[in-house]
Amino acid sequence: MHHRAPAPSRRTLLTVTAAAAAAAVTGFTAPAAHAETDVRATDLRLQRIIDGMSLEEKVGQLFVMRVYGHSATAPDQADIDANLKEIGVRTAAELVERYHVGGVIYFSWAHNTRDPQQIAALSNGIQQAALAQPTPVPVLISTDQEHGIVCRVGKPATLLPGAMALGAGGSHADARKAAEIAGEELAAVGIRQNYAPVADVNVNPANPVIGVRSFGSDPQAVAGLVAAQVKGYQRAGVAATSKHFPGHGDTAVDSHFGLPTITHTREQWAELDAPPFRSAIDAGIDSIMTAHIVVPALDPSEDPATLSRPILTGILREQLGYDGVVVTDSLGMEGVRTKYGDERVPVLALKAGVDQLLNPPKLDVAWNAVLKAVRDGELTEARLDESILRILRLKAKLGLFRQAYATRAAVDRVVGTDSHLAHADRIAEATTTLLVNEDGFLPLSPASHRSVLVVGADPASPSGTTGPPTTTLATALSELGFTATALSTGITPTAARIEEAVGAAAGKDVVVVGTYNVSATSPQRTLVARLVASGVPVVTVAIRNPYDVARLGGQRAALAAYSWTDVELRAAVRVLAGRARPRGRLPVPIQHADDPTKVLYPVGYGLSYDR
Repeated sequence: MHHRAPAPSRRTLLTVTAAAAAAAVTGFTAPAAHAETDVRATDLRLQRIIDGMSLEEKVGQLFVMRVYGHSATAPDQADIDANLKEIGVRTAAELVERYHVGGVIYFSWAHNTRDPQQIAALSNGIQQAALAQPTPVPVLISTDQEHGIVCRVGKPATLLPGAMALGAGGSHADARKAAEIAGEELAAVGIRQNYAPVADVNVNPANPVIGVRSFGSDPQAVAGLVAAQVKGYQRAGVAATSKHFPGHGDTAVDSHFGLPTITHTREQWAELDAPPFRSAIDAGIDSIMTAHIVVPALDPSEDPATLSRPILTGILREQLGYDGVVVTDSLGMEGVRTKYGDERVPVLALKAGVDQLLNPPKLDVAWNAVLKAVRDGELTEARLDESILRILRLKAKLGLFRQAYATRAAVDRVVGTDSHLAHADRIAEATTTLLVNEDGFLPLSPASHRSVLVVGADPASPSGTTGPPTTTLATALSELGFTATALSTGITPTAARIEEAVGAAAGKDVVVVGTYNVSATSPQRTLVARLVASGVPVVTVAIRNPYDVARLGGQRAALAAYSWTDVELRAAVRVLAGRARPRGRLPVPIQHADDPTKVLYPVGYGLSYDR
């Protein structure tokens, strides 16, 4: 049974802390955007809270930190051990008490997201600890719930198509609705800042870290979908966060493991990378995340953008006119750690114009470095106050000062409802893209192709609660009247496994192969070639990047599903079986494998079924 701290009543909240501070914290509502006097009055109240903070409390407000455990006060022993080793505290409550952190980020691998009621209880325990501090300020709880291939909260929450799938669907209304559903469910469990939508334009098919997390390769199309999602999230009471500024779409290096350089000229940046961020700002985006990338045209010092004053203050703040919260990408990523030590990174980020410092590898090192920088005069307290005011404005806008707590009733009423799940299926159905259909081979019918073998890659679920893909595909086919069996062959099938698949295909009417980021040397190519040579008709379904089709041949039909979560795979099966028409259109071009200068399938390409 999960430990759950009871959510205190408003009366309790007002009595657990000093009366003056509590009145300052709880005595106002979020400002109306058009009422300048309300904004000024709110800022004055927030400034009074800031003026009452100790320097240590101010430093803490700038940090957003991970913490292990499903409970704020009674995590499992293994999570206590991990917290002691990495952070020097036992629990989330101790993290808040010792470091006064302004934010906490949830991860599934940190065991924060077991199930919706548990997440809500964890959120409440964190808020209870925060509101018991000398200066009671609610915590802004965040996560990466992009949907598609990056998802921290799994079933029974609603899982929705990811960005590139929505790009294939092309509907602003669907993108907005998806974000609204996602936002409502996050808010219900106490997560009020989501690090989505991705505003990167995926102009480089070899990009190892963005790919299907981007809406596509056309800056204007991406801009429209980003704005739609910003409005959806924020309508649901969740701060959207566009990332990764100034644009991570044309990298060949993963900034988790190295420091990428973007060689765009300033003009190319303005044309290719800037439009989605401009669009997000115009839509009223609450927060923007920085990228650990070098863009020499924007900052000749070749500092990563996260640490670049010319990029964050000169371009984002001054040129684009953005005055919302700026949050770093994780400070534990190698891209931001290659040039400076961990004690310099947070100080340089603040000097560059950042407000929230996300997930430093060693919190004590980062926290003490900022404290020392203020005491030594390198950073002024006024500079900290600027960022804290932005952070508190956002907390006020979200209503956290009025009501910081999640409720069991809201979780039951909102999370994973039949209505939300039906919307997810409908939205996904419009994203599946048909790229090859030789002689009208699809749609399949149980009358002519009843016996189906499903083989292919089974990557781990993005949320830990879906798949495996081959089983999901086979089950969905069986539910539509086919006799389907699954055989997992993996992302790098062995010669023995390939022969086993060929043997299993004997006598089948069709083989469906789930492919996953097929490279020039991938044994998935051998798998498909051997199955084609066996004479059984082959259909491929790309379950991540849509580029696989360029490296495969001989299949009778090929589809792109853009992710391997159940909602997208089931939609692909409904298209395979003719229960839905393929309506997705490529949001990125697919180049010839042997000549990348030639386009095999252009943006906007996608086949339909003749009626």
